Amino acid sequence: MKRTALSVFPILAVVLHTGCSDDRPLTYQARIKPILDTHCVSCHVPGKPGYEQSGLRLDSYEALMKGARLNPVVRPGSSLSSTLHRVVSDQLDPSIRMPHGEPILSEENARMIGAWIDQGAKY
Repeated sequence: MKRTALSVFPILAVVLHTGCSDDRPLTYQARIKPILDTHCVSCHVPGKPGYEQSGLRLDSYEALMKGARLNPVVRPGSSLSSTLHRVVSDQLDPSIRMPHGEPILSEENARMIGAWIDQGAKY
């Protein structure tokens, strides 16, 4: 009996750890859209300052992938060359860091956006 109980603990620990993790896929719809909706969309839609200044809409996957007036902001496969990741991960001058005038995104959210881009920026 004692031996059986001890052998169950490692299995139980794995099950509990797995149950606590966020197992949603790293896709726009599942993971990125909620971040953008919370921190970015209020300014990056027509009629709001973020959109009017940059031409960047963040209220849909299609608009995000289209990018700003001058260039795309997501380069699938390369977070290092994606403006979106650079502005939300505090890699640029504070005057253009996003969200503008708000606290920066959490490290976890910025890292998730970078990982999503590096993995191909899938819908």
